[in-house]
Amino acid sequence: MSLFRKLFGSSASPSDEEKESQNNNFFPDNNISVDERFIYNFKKNGGKFLYCENNQEVKDQFENILEENDWFETEVLCYDPKLFYLLDENKLSYNKPSNPKFLLSSCENLIAEEGSILFSSKQIKQHKPNELPTNIVVLATTSQILAMKSDGLSAIKKKYERDYPTNITAIKYFEKAKEEDFTQYGSSAKNLYLLLLEDL
Repeated sequence: MSLFRKLFGSSASPSDEEKESQNNNFFPDNNISVDERFIYNFKKNGGKFLYCENNQEVKDQFENILEENDWFETEVLCYDPKLFYLLDENKLSYNKPSNPKFLLSSCENLIAEEGSILFSSKQIKQHKPNELPTNIVVLATTSQILAMKSDGLSAIKKKYERDYPTNITAIKYFEKAKEEDFTQYGSSAKNLYLLLLEDL
C-alpha cells in the first residue's frame, strides 16, 4: 500500500468534528516526510487532492471534476499539448477560448514548506495569477514534490538549461480567507484541484 493511499484513506469526507481536530493537530516539521508536509499544508490552504495510481484513474477523476462542476461542453484554457487528450476525450474546447471555465495545466513543482504549486511561463505563459480563471485543475506527479521553494527554483534551472522560463509563480491560496489576512493581500484565491499521479 502506497504512502498516499494510507494518507488519503477512503474518499469519504471527514465530519466537521474530525476536520476541527485535524486543524488543531501540531505537525512538528522535523518529524514528518516532505510528502506528508506538502499534503498537510496544501489541504490547510484549501486545495483539493485527488490521488491517482495510474493514468486511467487520472481520466476518471478528471471526469468526476467535470461532472461535479457541470463543466461539460465548456471552454478551457490549456497551454500544454500533453494534456489535450483529456480535453479531446471530453469534447471540451481549448482553441483560443474567450471565456474559459477553468485552466487545465501541469506545473513545475509542488512545494511542501508552504503547500504551494510552482508554475512558470511553460504552463501559464505570461499570465499573472489574478488573470487566470478562478478554477484550476493541475496534473502533477509525486516525484515533483520538493521541500522548499529554493529547491523548486534549482530544479527549474537544472531542467531548462538553455530555454529558461520566465514568470515563475507560486500559487498557494485555494479558498477565500475567512477573515482578512494581510498575508493574502494582492493574491487571488483559486478553486484548485490537484490530480496527483503516483510515479515513484
